[in-house]
Amino acid sequence: MTRVVLLGSSPGPNPPAHRPLLAALPGSPTVTGRLHGQLASLDPHPVTIVRADRARDHEGYPGTLVTTSDLAGDLRALADAVEDAQESLLILPADSLIHDELIYQITKSKRGALALVAKEPRELREGLAGENGDADDNGEGDDDRVPIDEAEPEISDRVYEGLPVRARVGKSRVISVGSAFHAVTRPNAVLLGPLHLHHKHAVTLAEAARELAGMAHLLGPEDDVIQLLVLCLVRRGVSVGIRGRRDLFFRRVSGQEAADEAVAEMAGFDEDRARLNNAVKGADGFFTTYFVSTYSRFIARWAARRGLTPNQVTLISIFLGVAAAAGFATGTRAGSVAGAVLIYFAFVFDCVDGQVARYARKFGVLGAWLDATFDRFKEYVVFAGLAIGAAVAGQGDVWTLALVALAVQSVRHLLDFSYGAASRRKPPSLLPTLDLAVSADTALRQKLAERKLSRQTGVRGLLRMWSRAGRVRAVHWARKMIVFPIGERFAAIAITAAFFEPRITFLTLVIWGSIAAAYTLTGRLVRSLA
Repeated sequence: MTRVVLLGSSPGPNPPAHRPLLAALPGSPTVTGRLHGQLASLDPHPVTIVRADRARDHEGYPGTLVTTSDLAGDLRALADAVEDAQESLLILPADSLIHDELIYQITKSKRGALALVAKEPRELREGLAGENGDADDNGEGDDDRVPIDEAEPEISDRVYEGLPVRARVGKSRVISVGSAFHAVTRPNAVLLGPLHLHHKHAVTLAEAARELAGMAHLLGPEDDVIQLLVLCLVRRGVSVGIRGRRDLFFRRVSGQEAADEAVAEMAGFDEDRARLNNAVKGADGFFTTYFVSTYSRFIARWAARRGLTPNQVTLISIFLGVAAAAGFATGTRAGSVAGAVLIYFAFVFDCVDGQVARYARKFGVLGAWLDATFDRFKEYVVFAGLAIGAAVAGQGDVWTLALVALAVQSVRHLLDFSYGAASRRKPPSLLPTLDLAVSADTALRQKLAERKLSRQTGVRGLLRMWSRAGRVRAVHWARKMIVFPIGERFAAIAITAAFFEPRITFLTLVIWGSIAAAYTLTGRLVRSLA
């Protein structure tokens, strides 16, 4: 379950007005009514925090309605609502018009804290660069690469999406947040909301929110509650990840005219296509990305709409894998070509089962176990089929090569699973903290700069250079391919088996697999030392 907190008085400068209707949507719901319906499966009794003069607009909805009189009251009420949470938290403005898929993706994030962010448009960044004579790095670099001695305005007076540009974000997280009192160096983004938080950070947020409430006289009417909450988390050393809207819709609605415009804009988004695209893993290998996932997602949608479960798709993949092994075992060229085609489609359906699970949201421990286990089964039964085929065709005994290939792959899997288990047990890295009573974020910048310097020497410096090299597209895909992921392995089997003898197939698997094992082991040793 998730505890939901709705902020009826956010954003600060543009409070929502009198239940704007979404007339173009079925049933003509109000903005807040639609949001309550979307969140019912997460929390049927959310807490809504609203100013007393707006309380009537939020009456009649399920959950608890808490009225306040000012910003300090908002912060204290939120602290009371979240401090005893034993489940994850979703905090968002009550005037949000948002896709269901975006809510799902945010709440399923593995980050301890995640905020929805809009980076300011390029033209605004270039305008600021022209005024100050220094181009912005667009936040795409490392989190701590921003200089701390820039002669630039610390608090932005720019406004984007109705909110002041008062956050500095890096590639993956929020670095600094500003307010009417708190400075932020070179702001480049807007914190839109919602904010998703693991319950382990609930006490931290509650304590910081109460402390900030005591400083409310230093804050301004333009300060947004979501922005202030992220400010509290960042200054307490919590790593707040960032996510853009990408191909999904989110907008705060401040009145009827804005609601009409937002609905018209939202109609231009294909939520189902976005959901389908997000069913495809974003970190797949080269072969999977360009020769499978380009169309497998459509098979997944077809299968999901006809009620096929991920486990049923896994069984199809297993059947095709066994059929491929049978084709290879015939020892004929026609059988080898048929086996190559079948092993390719066995891999396609191996991708489809996960995509069906993510698209239809049908997850299970059994399914994950079956998928991982029978990936190995298909691979090894094909090894057996190739070895039998070589013997039938009189091409010599390749069982030794088959066993070596199996051993290499088994050792690689052992290294993968053991390293993954060890990585999950490592302590979280501690981020710099900064007192809420301090206005400037220079101290935070200084600490980040010091940490950056410590990473530029020795093993950490080497890792940093290798990480930066991965930004080059050719290097990125070369690194993906050298580790010999399952897509490349199945492609190597299919191509070599169709055109050459099984001996060539096994030599390819042993040589490439050994190189991949050495590369992976070296990288993990270096990372462990760092």
